[in-house]
Amino acid sequence: MPGDRASRAESGGASRAENGGAGQGRARAGGTPPRTPTGTPPRASSRAPGGASGRTPPRPPRAPGPPPPPRPPAVLRLGNPVRRLRAAMLVMAIVLSLFAGRLVQLQGLDSKVLQAKAVQQRVQPEILPARRGAITDAEGNELAVTVEAREVYVDPKDVDPAKRDLVATTLARELNKPKQDIDAALAKVTQRYIPLARDVAPLRAKRIMGFKLRGVGTKETYRRLYPGKSLAGGLIGFTGVDGRGLEGLESAYDDVLAGRDGKQSIELGANRQRIPMTRSQLEAPVPGRDVRLTIVRDLQWAAEQTLARRVRDTGARSGSVIVMDIPTGRILAMANAPQADLNDWQSAPADDRANRAVSEIFEPGSTNKVITAAAAMEAGAVTPDTVFRVPDHIQCADQRLKDAHPHGPESMTFTGVLAESSNVGTIMAAEKISSQRLYDMFRSFGFGARSGSGVPGEQDGLLPRWETWSGSQRCTIAYGQGISVTALQMASVYQTIANGGVRVTPSIVAGTTDAHGAFVPAPAARSTRVISETSARRIALMLEAAVGHEGTGQEASIEGYRVAGKTGTAMRYDEKCAGYCGYTATFVGFAPADQPRLMALAVIQDPKKDHYGGAVAAPVFKDVMTFALKNRKIPPTGTKAPAMVLRPAG
Repeated sequence: MPGDRASRAESGGASRAENGGAGQGRARAGGTPPRTPTGTPPRASSRAPGGASGRTPPRPPRAPGPPPPPRPPAVLRLGNPVRRLRAAMLVMAIVLSLFAGRLVQLQGLDSKVLQAKAVQQRVQPEILPARRGAITDAEGNELAVTVEAREVYVDPKDVDPAKRDLVATTLARELNKPKQDIDAALAKVTQRYIPLARDVAPLRAKRIMGFKLRGVGTKETYRRLYPGKSLAGGLIGFTGVDGRGLEGLESAYDDVLAGRDGKQSIELGANRQRIPMTRSQLEAPVPGRDVRLTIVRDLQWAAEQTLARRVRDTGARSGSVIVMDIPTGRILAMANAPQADLNDWQSAPADDRANRAVSEIFEPGSTNKVITAAAAMEAGAVTPDTVFRVPDHIQCADQRLKDAHPHGPESMTFTGVLAESSNVGTIMAAEKISSQRLYDMFRSFGFGARSGSGVPGEQDGLLPRWETWSGSQRCTIAYGQGISVTALQMASVYQTIANGGVRVTPSIVAGTTDAHGAFVPAPAARSTRVISETSARRIALMLEAAVGHEGTGQEASIEGYRVAGKTGTAMRYDEKCAGYCGYTATFVGFAPADQPRLMALAVIQDPKKDHYGGAVAAPVFKDVMTFALKNRKIPPTGTKAPAMVLRPAG
């Protein structure tokens, strides 16, 4: 048995060895050599049951087989060319679609916007200013005229930076401007057009362009010139830097004077030069029309000179003079003092630029007594010969009112009351009529409302309703305190009396020119009867007595002429002192008294040397009226004034 087991073991071991050899042979056939030492055959072991072991006899070596084939070399495989071409085409399609979309946006959706921006950059619009119409006097003499000028400008972007200081120095010297202002303009290099001066004379502009400063240019424009400087300054007014009227007639008639600006547009290249053969648009400017006034230049000048001299001599604050043609109501002169030079109006105080003859209101004082006289006469309450026993004071409600000079009770005709300007006598005449009748007469003469003259800046004045008058106010209003008027309103009162009781609305504009330059007269002024011709003639005679040797207006008499007029002296209300401070001295009258042609009024505000109208204002009236009569070639009538009774006999 043991022998059998050994035989089986050997047989199993040999079998396993063969199997193992076969495995090794497969390994070699696969090309992997055995990892055994050289010359050492592989070992096989077997374990007999029960722990016995034995060795298999070595197997005879086999003959070596053929060597394994070599490994093939690595092959580089190229991409598919069709696939690559497709990818490139896809990328190109995406890029081209982006370009196409942008083109659609630019040429389709945004074409109008971009075209407008291109035009804005290329097309240069330019305003062609219209020539402003002239303002002339009644005889065609120019008071305001438009002349050619040049606007000097810079293009800071075009100025050579290395020559910027030279440009600034030259322009500052030639334009009489601070150099720092020019430097500031040249520093704005993002701007292409900066005006430096608009009213440069053509010869001066030509000199500037002769320096050949790069970036400096000029263009044609106009400037407003006032040949008379301050002549009729408050009336005419002035224009601003844009050529539009700011004050006075320049403002009131701006639509007539300004005309209509034209337009021009041309296409410019990058060098600011016009692109040849490109489109241009031109709308020609329409020149303004002329305005002819009623004032007479020589008379206006004489009135201003006389007034300014009197204001200076009396130390007054200001003054006004008005001269009117009685039959037509036309204003022949409207003077103020002091007055601004219209060519340099910016340097003048605002008060000196105003037309005080219509803008300044004041209490008229005794010049107002003619309205009280007219109301009493129209009511039939008095006549020029009515006698009053006149003391030097009278009690009105809680006020004791008095005449300018103390005197004992004396008998005076109503003519004497007016000629000697008695406050007390005027109050006594006013007591014969109602407050409403007196108020209505004020309104009929134009108080409390603008005159309708069309003079710019005119004020209404102040006329309280009669129902609101206090007891003392009823008395003071009768002689011109407690109401306020303008110089033009008071001048209109005396024009009405001199014109036989017919009020003609004052006028300052004689007419305008049309589009062809032909003169078109203004509509005729409105005429309104205020009082009867009888009352007007009576009052005219009473006023003539006031200029006689016993009246308060002796300083207004003119040799060879019959003159009628009235003095006025009123306390002056001043807002600065919140009360009455100083006086207003006035004289207003007309000549020839028996055939009235001209009336004149002189108002002197706050004189320091004397303050009575007869002493301060009457000499102004005399000088102005004397010149006016000669200027208008009005001869004396050759008649003598009738004797007027101021005090009854006995």
